[in-house]
Amino acid sequence: MITVHLVFNAHIDPVWLWPWQSGLDTLLATCRSACDRLDAHPDLHFVRGEAWAYREIERIDPALFERIRTHVRGGRWHIVGGWWLQPDCNGPSAAGLEQQIALGKEFFVDRFGQFPREAYNVDSFGHAATLPAFMRAAGQDRYVFMRPQRQEMALPARLFRWRGDADGPEIVAFRVARAYTVREITAEHVKASLEGLPPGIDHTMCFVGIGDHGGGATERQIAWCREHQTAIDGCRLAFSAPNLFFDAVAGQTDKLPLVIGELQHHSIGCYSVHRAVKLGVHKAEHRLVQAGAVRKLDPRPEPQVDERLKEAWRWVCFGHFHDIYGGTCIPSAYEQVHAQLGFAQAVADETLQHGLRRMGIGLPDDRMQRIVLLNASDAPFDGYVTHEPFLEGSAWQPHWRLIDEAGQLVPHQRVATECLVPNDPAYFLRMVFRLTFKPGQMRTLRIDPEGGLAAAPASHSGTKVMGERITNDRGVSVNLIADDELTFEDRTELPLPKLQLISDPTDTWSHDIDRYSSDVLAKPHWHESQIVDAGPVMASLVADGHVADSRLLSEFRVYAGEPFVEWLLRVHWCERRKLLKLNFPLLDTIKRRYDGIPGGEIVRLPDGKERPVRDRSLIEMSDGRKLGLVFPEVFALDATPNLLRLTLLRSPIMAHHAPHNGQDLRAVYADQGIHEFRFRFFCGPDVSSELLDAHAMMMHRPPLAADLTRGMGAA
Repeated sequence: MITVHLVFNAHIDPVWLWPWQSGLDTLLATCRSACDRLDAHPDLHFVRGEAWAYREIERIDPALFERIRTHVRGGRWHIVGGWWLQPDCNGPSAAGLEQQIALGKEFFVDRFGQFPREAYNVDSFGHAATLPAFMRAAGQDRYVFMRPQRQEMALPARLFRWRGDADGPEIVAFRVARAYTVREITAEHVKASLEGLPPGIDHTMCFVGIGDHGGGATERQIAWCREHQTAIDGCRLAFSAPNLFFDAVAGQTDKLPLVIGELQHHSIGCYSVHRAVKLGVHKAEHRLVQAGAVRKLDPRPEPQVDERLKEAWRWVCFGHFHDIYGGTCIPSAYEQVHAQLGFAQAVADETLQHGLRRMGIGLPDDRMQRIVLLNASDAPFDGYVTHEPFLEGSAWQPHWRLIDEAGQLVPHQRVATECLVPNDPAYFLRMVFRLTFKPGQMRTLRIDPEGGLAAAPASHSGTKVMGERITNDRGVSVNLIADDELTFEDRTELPLPKLQLISDPTDTWSHDIDRYSSDVLAKPHWHESQIVDAGPVMASLVADGHVADSRLLSEFRVYAGEPFVEWLLRVHWCERRKLLKLNFPLLDTIKRRYDGIPGGEIVRLPDGKERPVRDRSLIEMSDGRKLGLVFPEVFALDATPNLLRLTLLRSPIMAHHAPHNGQDLRAVYADQGIHEFRFRFFCGPDVSSELLDAHAMMMHRPPLAADLTRGMGAA
């Protein structure tokens, strides 16, 4: 006889086809109902996850919270998951996932004196290979999930051992059959949980209860379970919970099959739709990490800053929710989500700017104006910084110099300001210059207005321009004259990446496909490119154009001493039911591809399938060459043996779930408006995952800068 552990739950999306306030009402009603059912049925069990949910109940209805605590102590209300909520498990950064787990763990240990061994993400759209490491680091070694389902990914068994890589930490995982909630329990639903069990395992879980918008156990469902306790051949039904199931099979887990790698895919459209929320989450994550670093360096931190940063992290972790981050909520719900992420970014920015300036107060007076810079990161910075110092009404003179702490000249270059007003040099000066920082290091540059009253010594020009070709002192170049190619210091010449507009008739999620079409609807039309910057540290080629109804602005850059080509792309996206891909043709076949994922990387086959990606991809070619791409604002790609395609933008109807045909005059199309992307392209024998990750981190966490005039005296 197989014991079927009946897991009564009420999956509640706090935001999805409703705003978060509606999710809150459903949460309160469902948990009251669950307590009533437990009061009435002494043998019933109920499971509920998400620290966010418990915290909201505690704040709004303390009496209900105490009822829940009583049932938890009685062993029949089971806390599962233990994270802040059920996040997207591909998109958040490593720091974000660590906070997602840590904030949940802190809450449950404080309020309930426990943290579950069972992580629980039954509705997330896929699971990164690094998740077992995050779980084990938090003390969790059991996992419950549902997606990808059987038709989306073949697994050797419903219950298995899971490692992200062959030598990585291991957990025991269970895939839910069919659905995590049902309106009506049927024998077929129960029997599905019996399929795919490993040999010798005589326990399984069947998830029941009403969802998605709350409900939980009903008297009708409870009665059905009692009536059918032994009615299905070969099994016995029992009210239970995931911890009781895993305890029952604990002695047999060493015999379970082993799965290595990521658990994908489900709903590939969620990797790229509603780009704004993904950018908002990542910007807030990195700024909060920087704010935490500055908080430790701040000589006089404000007493409330720690709680403010924690509250900001809570909102970011709320933004991780799989339907929020995945872009599948109704448009009106995102107005509130973006306000919440904006709050998190504002808290982080205020902490950063106040902390940097308090640190600057500790510097001695100086007769020269200074630029104080801080690498608020746990990683080194070695690259270019852009800053616009305010010169108190003075104009930058040819003999002025920018010098470092040792009095050495810092090569710099003036670049165009953002504002389009008369170019009054007394107010507008934007400079780009290169600096090297250790983690947490503060640097001070000085503006020397004397310079011997002669022209400042000319620094070696690290860039050159020739027509529509720019190059640097390492032989890295962009050629738009005839060949449209990128050249690297090992003399490898690669074609320029190409934008292509593709038809995308899929719904918001892109259900039931694992890749997008290669049929091209349109290619860009570019106007003649122009040299906009040409100086000692940077040269740029800029061109505007359009693809279909969307306007484009392209800017290629090379920097002195740098091994990469940088490409800045602005897209004013005005398409409907279309997809914008960036194609990077390869000169040889892919031997191996290493894509960034949260907290690590994964080797993937060039099989053409759309995959989520974090920040970068490293490609080893069959001829031994290495190609690296860094793209901190891109979240999905696919690859065939000779072509890499990055997914930049999609424009499905928002919250359109097939089989609805999407015909509605009020429909809102995703991601309309202006989008900006940054890319860095590398090629050569020294390109490595570590190099690409370092550049991605520098792009995510640039140094902070502030002007300091104390000690200069009266004008």
